[in-house]
Amino acid sequence: MIPENVTGPVAHHAEGPVWWPGWGGLRWVDGDAGDLLALRADGVTRQHIDDEYLAFARPRANGGVVAVGARTLYLADAADGEFRAVASLLDDPRVRMNDGCCDPRGRLLTGSMAYDAAPDAGIVLRLDADLAVTTVLPRTTISNGIGFAPDGRRAYYVDTLAHRIDVFDVVEGELRGRRVFARIPEEQGLPDGLTVAADGSVWVALWGGSAVRGYDSAGVRIATVELPVPQVTACTFGDDDLGTLYITTSAQGMPDDHGSVAGSLFSVRPGVRGIPVLPFAG
Repeated sequence: MIPENVTGPVAHHAEGPVWWPGWGGLRWVDGDAGDLLALRADGVTRQHIDDEYLAFARPRANGGVVAVGARTLYLADAADGEFRAVASLLDDPRVRMNDGCCDPRGRLLTGSMAYDAAPDAGIVLRLDADLAVTTVLPRTTISNGIGFAPDGRRAYYVDTLAHRIDVFDVVEGELRGRRVFARIPEEQGLPDGLTVAADGSVWVALWGGSAVRGYDSAGVRIATVELPVPQVTACTFGDDDLGTLYITTSAQGMPDDHGSVAGSLFSVRPGVRGIPVLPFAG
């Protein structure tokens, strides 16, 4: 599968792509810039949200947007509305939020990491609609992709430096029975963001691996999408049929004169379809 470069290198550290018809299609973040990007018919637009880092954004069930900054939760009441800070998620300046999603009950899951990737310095939090906070996973290192199976009975999770994707059973809304779903040898790249398709397959971006890999529901590799840049950060299914895999890439840590297309958004049609994004109930 040969992906298409959709945008060129419009971001420094592109992450967290999400497709939602209610906000007009695809949005993603330029993390280090603290900006939310949107793909429009006439190009890419930016909205600045956080002065330190923007981890990801998701639609709200009421039509607005929730965004997670370095340590702050933001809400907007409309798809293109102004954001306001509503909650502090962390109080340690050495740690920031990194990735997350919503669960089938509409609760927001958000994980963190230390800026220096110190072991066990991160955490995964769950926010209810009323913004009540629960710790789901303590002692993470680089908390990255989180996604749910189409039937909501399994959850997939990446703590990047563990070099694997883990899977949980979802029992009455709680994550139980953590175990290995797929291992990724270090020399093949580090697992980063992920998304789940309607057939139950799991698609994961490989930081340093120049690729996105697809695994079937048993954890067997079924596909590889090769990218022309090394740092592949995340992916999501989009378009009206949810049949296009959108892939974000990063130039983070690369020299100013790297001369590559890192930071571009790519797309490919892998032959499977995604599932609609789960919105935040708050």
